[in-house]
Amino acid sequence: MDHCNDARLTLLLEATEQRGAAAIYATAAKQLHEYNHEQRQPERRAREVRDVQRPGPAVRGFHSAVRLTPTLVLLAVAALAGGACAQAPATHQHQFGDAARWTPIFDDPRRDAWQKPHEVIETLALKPDAVVADIGAGTGYFTVRLARMLPKATVYAADIEPDMVKHLGERAKRERLANVRVVQSSLDDARLPEPVDLALLVDVYHHIDDRRAYFGKLKSRLKPGGRVAIIDFTLDAEIGPPPRARVAPERVKAELTAAGYRLAEEYSFLDNQYFLVFAP
Repeated sequence: MDHCNDARLTLLLEATEQRGAAAIYATAAKQLHEYNHEQRQPERRAREVRDVQRPGPAVRGFHSAVRLTPTLVLLAVAALAGGACAQAPATHQHQFGDAARWTPIFDDPRRDAWQKPHEVIETLALKPDAVVADIGAGTGYFTVRLARMLPKATVYAADIEPDMVKHLGERAKRERLANVRVVQSSLDDARLPEPVDLALLVDVYHHIDDRRAYFGKLKSRLKPGGRVAIIDFTLDAEIGPPPRARVAPERVKAELTAAGYRLAEEYSFLDNQYFLVFAP
C-alpha cells in the first residue's frame, strides 16, 4: 500500500511535526490509527472482520485489522515523547519512500533515555564474534549500536521495506560499519542468510501476522544455543501504538511456547517495554 501521495496522510504527518507533543498525542494517535484502518479496509478478508467482531481464540485477524504501519506507530510515539520514537519495524504494503525524512525522528537521541540501547545490548551478553540479526531494523537504531559495540560481530539488518534496506546499506557504508549486512526480508520470513546467535525484534512483534509460522521458520535460522529477544510496548505504557494494537507479554510467552520456544530470561529495566528472551 502506497500512501505517499495521500493528502490526508501529509496533513497528519505535518501536524505531528509542527504541533506541541503533549497537546496532540490524544488525537494524533487516534487519527493515525483510523487512517491506517481505513486504508487497509479493501485488503481485509471477511474472516478477519468476523474475528474483530467476535474476539476469541482466533485473534490473528484482530491484529491484522488494527495494526498500524510502522511509520504511523512511530509518529504516535513521537507525538508524546517529543520526537523520541520506537524502532521502525516494517509491515504490510506500506512503502517507506523517504527514509531520510524520518531518520531524525526514528534515531532521535532523546530515545536513548527510555530505550536504553546500550544496557539492552550489554544485558544480552553476546560473544565478541557473534552473528546477530536486527529484524525490523528500520533506520538502524539498534543495528549501528550493535555493530559499534561488537566490532568483530556480524550484524544483519533485516527489513521488508526496500527503501529501508537501501537506507541501511547506505548508512552502514557512510558510517564505515563493515560488519553490517543488509537483508531484504518478506512478510512471513526474515530470510536470514545464515544461522544467528541472536535475533532481536524491537517493537516488531505486534506487526507479525502468523507468529507461530514466522517464529517456526526463524527457529531454523538459529545456531545451537541461539536466542530470540523480543522487546515491545507494555499495555499500560504512555508511549507507543494504541493499546488495542499491543500484545501483552503473557500472550507473547504463550505464542512462543506454541512455536517451540521456552522463556529463558525476562528483564524489567525498560520503563515502557517488556524484554523477553527465548530459546528453542
